[in-house]
Amino acid sequence: MSRKDLLPGVGPVLNTRQALYRATRDATGGQNAVALTIGMDPDELNKRVSPNNNRPIHPEFLEEIVAATRDPRLLAALVRPAGAVAYVPLPVPATRAALKELGKLLRLEGEFVESLHEGAADNRWLPHEVETLRYHANQVVGQVLGIVAGAELAMLEALAKGEVAHG
Repeated sequence: MSRKDLLPGVGPVLNTRQALYRATRDATGGQNAVALTIGMDPDELNKRVSPNNNRPIHPEFLEEIVAATRDPRLLAALVRPAGAVAYVPLPVPATRAALKELGKLLRLEGEFVESLHEGAADNRWLPHEVETLRYHANQVVGQVLGIVAGAELAMLEALAKGEVAHG
């Protein structure tokens, strides 16, 4: 397996083949570890995800690499053509303080969105306005999903300890 990086200096937006290469190469233990995890010969994995090769990639193969790497660049590359966004929420404690902070963030983001009324008034959105709006939308979604993930994690930990959740 080559130690040479076949994608030096490639930016953050990757196509699916580039993202597969990066996800497997950058995973803990590299392509060898991913290959062993998914039960594939390391040399075959290297050839299939090489950005310079056009070997077919089967859907099951994609699923196994996504599950093994959980790489956000790969998830983004898979859903970007549909105009979708993929999130891997980072769990944060779902405490009263976190919920208050979320409320504060939602108020601030709401004020920001209201400030965009001038851009929307003429129905002409400039690229920087759209990117700014997308950034703020991602902030809100990421925060909410992080708190949900934290609540789910706390629930699973309580269930594992045998504590019964009451509804």
